[in-house]
Amino acid sequence: MRTVIWVAILVTVGIVTAVFVGFDFSGSAGTTEFDDEQSGLKDQITIKFSHVYSENSPQGQAARYFAKRLEEKTDRQVEVEIYPNAVLYKEEEQLRALREGNVQMIAPSTSELTSEYPIFQVLDLPFVYTNHDLVKEAYQGKIGSRLLKETDDDRMKGLDFWFGGYKQMTTDKKFVKYPSDFKRMHFGIMDSPVIKSQFNIFGASTSAMNFNRLYRDLEVNFIEGQENTVSNIYTRKLYQVQDYLTVSNHAIMSNIILINKDAWEGLPQDIQTEMNEAMSETTSWISRHAIEINDRQIRQLKRDEAIDIHLLTKHERKAWMETLNPIYSNLEPVIGEELVDEINRIRTR
Repeated sequence: MRTVIWVAILVTVGIVTAVFVGFDFSGSAGTTEFDDEQSGLKDQITIKFSHVYSENSPQGQAARYFAKRLEEKTDRQVEVEIYPNAVLYKEEEQLRALREGNVQMIAPSTSELTSEYPIFQVLDLPFVYTNHDLVKEAYQGKIGSRLLKETDDDRMKGLDFWFGGYKQMTTDKKFVKYPSDFKRMHFGIMDSPVIKSQFNIFGASTSAMNFNRLYRDLEVNFIEGQENTVSNIYTRKLYQVQDYLTVSNHAIMSNIILINKDAWEGLPQDIQTEMNEAMSETTSWISRHAIEINDRQIRQLKRDEAIDIHLLTKHERKAWMETLNPIYSNLEPVIGEELVDEINRIRTR
């Protein structure tokens, strides 16, 4: 009898325990404990940012700075994965990859866009953006505003411009001090008509070059020279296959930061705001540090005696500028009267 009573008690306790333990007083049965860390990981937004530059270049360092600032601003709700050195996409592939959504952000040079958007040649003009204030004015004024509108369509959106530094000339035969020094030489250039025109006026021939093949094309003497920032000459070790560097500061290296339109519109409004803030901070950062990085690297080239270096004299620079004068009027049918007026205004500053 006692055995039956104890069995009945145990059964009753088991039923009561099962009822109360299985019942969620919040009105939801069977839920597990909420893990806010796991939820954060689930909601995390990943942005793939692909570019073709070395990690130690101004653009490479700016990409890391942007990623850090955006992750901090969003409490790591947004993670930016950076793919430098064209490990994901080469120059000629990255715009298509962005439009198709295979990558969310890219940082192409503005020269790369000139075949599809000829108006971008305005940033390739020589001896226009001759100091930091004029570069900033171009990016943030009428020129930059117009160019950003050009790239804002149903597949991508332009966010901002980054300044990578001033371009210099390298060759394997001699210094190019005067326009006549360019005659009958063959240069590798970015695929921009105004850049091609610049070399043609000097009497040189050109081939449009893929940035990541530039070293090889110089090494096998397919081309005799090229134009680039000191940072690209240094980080890509172009000094190993070139003997002479002419510091001309004749033009600027500009990059436009593009984002896939679907990726942008899929971001919550607060994330868009934080991304714009992080981008603005990064633009200011690279504007301050691009010249410093290039200067530090040319000092290293001098210390290492890695390449012979010549700084254009005032007389030599004047000869370049006078020879290149036809470029500005020739570009008017491409960029329009409004931007030509803006260029003329900047040049007379």
